[in-house]
Amino acid sequence: MSNSEKLKNFLTQEIIPDLEEAIDEMFSMIEKAKMASIADKEELQDLQEMHAECKDIVIEIEAGEMPDAEAGEILAEFVEMKTADEE
Repeated sequence: MSNSEKLKNFLTQEIIPDLEEAIDEMFSMIEKAKMASIADKEELQDLQEMHAECKDIVIEIEAGEMPDAEAGEILAEFVEMKTADEE
């Protein structure tokens, strides 16, 4: 399996669903509080931007526009981030 395929699978099966869950939780928290702090708004915006970037990467892979070496580097970064979050 190429790095591009591994990255696409990791994004679609791990990262994107986690981001969508986090975004939903933020919306729910903001809705319950009936307001959002500046920090909450910034965190929500960051999550939404990362979600969009991940989707863009998947589109780039599907279009065959991402070199396998670049995909490998991005995959390593995401795995490192995910591992750091779980600690």
